[in-house]
Amino acid sequence: MASGRETSTRPPLVLVHGLFDTPRVFERLERRLAGRREPLLLPALPLRFGIAPIQTSAQRLADHIEAAFGGSETVDILGFSMGGVIARTWIQLMGGHARTRRFLSLGSPQQGTLTAQPWPRLLLAGVADLKLGSALLRQLNADLTPLQGIDCSSYGTATDLMVLPGWHGVLPIGPRRMLPVWSHQQLLRHPAALDPVVEDLLRA
Repeated sequence: MASGRETSTRPPLVLVHGLFDTPRVFERLERRLAGRREPLLLPALPLRFGIAPIQTSAQRLADHIEAAFGGSETVDILGFSMGGVIARTWIQLMGGHARTRRFLSLGSPQQGTLTAQPWPRLLLAGVADLKLGSALLRQLNADLTPLQGIDCSSYGTATDLMVLPGWHGVLPIGPRRMLPVWSHQQLLRHPAALDPVVEDLLRA
């Protein structure tokens, strides 16, 4: 168990959920952290089944972070699934890089996913933002400067059917690790995924 002094040296941790999730998706991760990453912010974002554009959701994330921690306190952030792209959008396009120490992307379609291809932007703008080669992903990948001063890492699974193909679920910068689990949901449920993620979150 980490001591209070060790815990206090880490910044607040923000956990950003995905498209069909609520903050409850992080319950097992929270139990594994066992209070060792406090304060902890789990904003509930109204993703509206993918109707809301990613940038709208990123602005809502920004509002939650500012309300909880003010305008400048450093944070660590983990984004799961669509939440990883929302977090990345906040970091790269909304000034979040200036206050982010560590960014973990977990099962997030940072390079797009084939599962988003059929959906028209007119109906599901947030899902369309995750298409291969979408305008948003092109913008994010065109300038990685805001990520370069951040401790970035990516986790995914090669057999992910939500992020398809699975190797698209990584950032274009930082260490990348494919976890030995079979599904998207197991990334937040299976010990083989939770163990390395928790280890990363508990690093000094």
